[in-house]
Amino acid sequence: MTTPHRQKGLGALAWIALILVAACLLLAAHIWIMLHWSYSTGERAGWLQKLSNKGYICKTWEGEMALVSLPGSMPEKFSFTVWDEKTAETLKAAMGKRVTLYYEEHIWLPTSCFGDTRYFVKGLKAIEERPAPMIIPGNVAPPTQAPPQPKN
Repeated sequence: MTTPHRQKGLGALAWIALILVAACLLLAAHIWIMLHWSYSTGERAGWLQKLSNKGYICKTWEGEMALVSLPGSMPEKFSFTVWDEKTAETLKAAMGKRVTLYYEEHIWLPTSCFGDTRYFVKGLKAIEERPAPMIIPGNVAPPTQAPPQPKN
């Protein structure tokens, strides 16, 4: 004999558990897609000035590079994250040098456990050291050819 208050099927607690499991699976799928699909890829050149291993639970390498477009201009900073230990070791060896960083941009990651930035460095190339060109006002070389004169 069954009690009249019991219904067949899932109870309220089972529905809540099912909804929580579905939400966790959707979140895991979202994170997996965002980590394996990059929004953009690119490269930036500058002077590598900072690299540190940060985080309490999720340790990532966080770095900073100074980008200078013109001599005398204020440098822009490019902050980035490195996951790969081999890449981090290569970056440590290049500290203070001018390099080109190859990166992928991953957006919509839910926590900082994946890194403090959305730019994930995948590799680097050292740039040959050359002094930056300097233009001193009032010290401009004359043109090699005179401009054409208009005809009357």
